[in-house]
Amino acid sequence: MITSGEDFRVPPPPDTSTAELERLRDIIAKNDAQVAAKITFWDAGSPGYRWIDLVNDRLLEGRQIPNAHRVYTYLTMAMYDATIAAWDAKYFYNRPRPSEADATLATALPPPRSPSYPSEHAAAAGAAATVLSYFFPEETSSFKAMAEEAAQSRVLAGVQFPSDSSAGLELGRRVAEQVIARAKADGSDAAWAGTVPTGPCMWVGNKPANVTMPNWKPIVLAAPDEFRPPAPPDCQSPAVKAEMDAIRQFERKFPNSYKAFYWQSPSGLFTDWYDYASKWMFEDKTDTNPPRAARAYAMLATVYYDAYIASNDGKYAYWYLRPHMLDPSITPLFAVPAHPSYPSNHSTLSTARCEVLAYLFPSHAEFIRKVGKEAGDSRVWAGIHYEMDNKAGAALGKAVAEKFIERARKDGAD
Repeated sequence: MITSGEDFRVPPPPDTSTAELERLRDIIAKNDAQVAAKITFWDAGSPGYRWIDLVNDRLLEGRQIPNAHRVYTYLTMAMYDATIAAWDAKYFYNRPRPSEADATLATALPPPRSPSYPSEHAAAAGAAATVLSYFFPEETSSFKAMAEEAAQSRVLAGVQFPSDSSAGLELGRRVAEQVIARAKADGSDAAWAGTVPTGPCMWVGNKPANVTMPNWKPIVLAAPDEFRPPAPPDCQSPAVKAEMDAIRQFERKFPNSYKAFYWQSPSGLFTDWYDYASKWMFEDKTDTNPPRAARAYAMLATVYYDAYIASNDGKYAYWYLRPHMLDPSITPLFAVPAHPSYPSNHSTLSTARCEVLAYLFPSHAEFIRKVGKEAGDSRVWAGIHYEMDNKAGAALGKAVAEKFIERARKDGAD
């Protein structure tokens, strides 16, 4: 959301003087077991890891987060942009880490291989807390305290000066305000004033979910309909009849039923995708490279955001009826989402995310693409989608992901 890191460059750091080093020595001399636990907690993963985990945990606890994908999107974009801005300042000022300024300083962690000012953990924390406070204003004081603890943990570990921490927090907050301004103008607060169309092959209902999403502002796509799928066939056609027969005759067994429920759960919808990214970053040490880690989280979140807009653009372009609406003898495995059938959101979103993860972690490409296909297939197993919904969704999700990957190949990270 920011034009460049330079535009948000923090003021010059204070001189690495004896005074700040002495202050740092006094701070870390008072460390105890409780402080050590905080250092370890915030050192896990990249600077954004704990903030992603916070949102994941809320969903897994069953706490409702309306439009949770917006929270992930703006949270990860803010942390990414704040990290990029922090790196601009780091290499502009090239301030040594405290232990480089004084080799006798004992640190609780290995000093990162980057300049000290401003603090990357503080920048991510300031950005994350500010965005989360926008979405959950009643918890602002709690998020602020968390951000300050995250930033201070690096000072307590002896790998950052106090002024690195304060500058990073302020930088993160400034970047987050730009991201929040974008969130306020994305169209998600619009009220729907339309009516549900009627007629053959049309979805039936009176409260269509996500009906305003075709008018939301995408992140990378030129427009919500940029990759709109072709119109589905007539619901009385032989092709649809064959798909209905396949749904009706599908034998539900425990393995496919539990997987269908899993992909309907918060884990399948949201959290496990971030867990895959975090796990693979731990394995290949991307978590020690804050800009790359922030980029991975942001790509995963934003491709979902645009793919969701694109999928609902297709749904409300055609208003196609669900299988059980065409054949009442079909009993869905669970409650059917209150929106049209074509294309499948699950296939669109899962394909988009698995393609981005395959780009970011090519050694896991074959595995994650199988995961994405299973997510789409599970909707047919549950009796809530036609196979043509899945095929259209997979094609749409891949097209959206390819545009994100094309952008990523030009962003300078390679």
